[in-house]
Amino acid sequence: MNDFVVGMESTGHYWFNIANWLVGQGIDVTLVNPMTTKRNKENRDNSPSKNDPKDALVIADAVSRGFYTPFSPKDEAFRRIRVMVTNREHWVVKSGRIKNRIHRWLDIRFPEYRQAFDDIFSDRSLATLRRFPAPSDLQLTPEQMVQIRGEYMARPGGVRGKNKALELQSLARHSVGDTTALEEDKWELRHLIEEYERICRIIDEADEMIEKVLPEIPCSDLVRSVGASVPATAAILAFGGDLRKLSHGNQLLRKAGLNLAERSSGKYKGQIKLTKRGNSLLRKHLYFTVFHLLSFNGAFQAMHAHNTEVKRMTKMQSMMKLIGKLARMLVAMAREGQTFSMDKAQLPLAA
Repeated sequence: MNDFVVGMESTGHYWFNIANWLVGQGIDVTLVNPMTTKRNKENRDNSPSKNDPKDALVIADAVSRGFYTPFSPKDEAFRRIRVMVTNREHWVVKSGRIKNRIHRWLDIRFPEYRQAFDDIFSDRSLATLRRFPAPSDLQLTPEQMVQIRGEYMARPGGVRGKNKALELQSLARHSVGDTTALEEDKWELRHLIEEYERICRIIDEADEMIEKVLPEIPCSDLVRSVGASVPATAAILAFGGDLRKLSHGNQLLRKAGLNLAERSSGKYKGQIKLTKRGNSLLRKHLYFTVFHLLSFNGAFQAMHAHNTEVKRMTKMQSMMKLIGKLARMLVAMAREGQTFSMDKAQLPLAA
């Protein structure tokens, strides 16, 4: 046998090392989507049973019929940025969980606290939570509270600092927070705040690393010119790949699982939905990039207003349409080597 390919299911990380080794030996490697094997495993014996020999047979059958994606290792810069984006997301998710636990703590122990702090994760708020998390801790004078806050922040004093102390004391007098096992719960809050601040430092380090590597990635400056943030730019390039190699923006949408799927049979017409069969991080950052652009980019604001007011779309329908617009713009900009132009972005709207 002189001409063959090796097919494997792209499940987790288990395939990664052997795929790279096989490619290094000059052997073609193909990847079969796990959803393909899941859908086809009953075709052989009409049974939902699962075992290693059957999985191998299903994968081989899928490869023989062309249901695969050729595997080719990405350039080192793309692999580096992908690793950094994935690692950063792990800590972002962990940060969200810690935030939720702190919110829960305040809802139980001091529910009125948010009336004093719109952002409970600001420096002043975190300094307060370290030493005065419960209403019973606010028995000091405003001057003493400001002095103690100075152990945890650079500028604790001033009129604003004293006013916040007085406002908290006023809220504490009428608090309905639970006081059972308060000392034990304060021990947990202290560790939650320490963990949150540690994770924030890790995320900041990841952002610095990403910012250093981004100039090595082709088209990173073009994506940034639209107004995408550094993490969003990194995610789009990490999971979208080299945009210059794409022929249309719809290919980027398919990689993100943002292409449409319709269920219909005979007279039945099902609702059109997103497939969501793609990279969730790419999907997330394309969405948040458009959400961010709607706050300052005049072209996207105009298109959004046109969609909602003239075409009578819902805001979410308009968002999805603008994500498609962004994907096509990014691919066109990459292929032509041009930065974002406000005039060109509004041409289809004017037409």
